[in-house]
Amino acid sequence: MHVRTLKSAKVGETLKVVKLHGQGAVKRRIMDMGLTKGASVYVRRVAPLADPIEVTVRGYELSLRKADADLIEVE
Repeated sequence: MHVRTLKSAKVGETLKVVKLHGQGAVKRRIMDMGLTKGASVYVRRVAPLADPIEVTVRGYELSLRKADADLIEVE
């Protein structure tokens, strides 16, 4: 089964967070930004070199590094 992360998302897609990978402070920081299981994430823009990725989650805009986006499993 292929696991899809937010890093592979395309502009204009709306996805749902399924699971957060990573541990400790990194996972806590992602959760503090509102990226928790079940949250809806709209991909607004991907920078030319794909870093960062701009998303809208829980009504606010957020920029994520590729490394962080790779820890967020979506469907």
